[in-house]
Amino acid sequence: MEYEIKPKNKLTLGIDELWQYRELFYFFTWRDIKVKYKQTALGFAWAVLQPLVMMVIFSVFFGQALKVPSDDIPYPVFVYSGLLLWNIFSSGLSNAGNSMVNNANIIKKIYFPRLIIPISSVLVSIFDFMMALFIFIGMLLYYPTHINIAECFLYMPVSIFITCFSTFGIGAFLAALNIKYRDFRYIIPFMIQALLFLTPVIYPVSIIKFAWIKYLIAVNPMYGAIELFRHPIIQKPIEINLVLISLGSSILFFVVGLFYFRKTESYFADLA
Repeated sequence: MEYEIKPKNKLTLGIDELWQYRELFYFFTWRDIKVKYKQTALGFAWAVLQPLVMMVIFSVFFGQALKVPSDDIPYPVFVYSGLLLWNIFSSGLSNAGNSMVNNANIIKKIYFPRLIIPISSVLVSIFDFMMALFIFIGMLLYYPTHINIAECFLYMPVSIFITCFSTFGIGAFLAALNIKYRDFRYIIPFMIQALLFLTPVIYPVSIIKFAWIKYLIAVNPMYGAIELFRHPIIQKPIEINLVLISLGSSILFFVVGLFYFRKTESYFADLA
């Protein structure tokens, strides 16, 4: 008699099954964190240094040399706030996109919900975010910046959730594609670099004069997340229509990514 162990339903997130295997989230996440910083002289400090160094570079060349506006807040605060969420997205997307290939030996041996692997890859980037967040708090105290505390507790958690939501959706889609078409191992880094300049990390959308370009940028799921994250420190109204477009894009990427991942995961062990 043969038994086949497989997901009960390919078109759902499978919350019950993920909860049953919840210990694996800790195992995969902590393993990836240790591997990432293993045998490094500075260890976890790299999680802080990366956005900090990028902030300094952008501040010198874009903030001072090119005089890029920053919505009436200090440019270092503006760009660092964008880099915080961007690093979740870029790091999580890179890790999740390559996660199934990197864990090929495990998925060939035993069954567990495959979604755990890309989700854990995104959780690693959350760890880096929490480390870098302390620098951001220090910058808010150092620079003369008005802060709406009530809006911080409302908008910032929502923006982080949207970032993780979007990152997982796109990451799961790329993970499924990457295990079948290894070209995506080279496409993912290029795509992340290109998206940086299509995301309002180093410039505000307010400097764009053409409405159609604003709507094009709003299709980027990270637009809404970054705008909401900055809202408590920027005294200007949110462009609701653009944020809603971005949120709709996030939901679309999540649904498509989840659907494609669940549809193809039964073949992962054969293709890995």
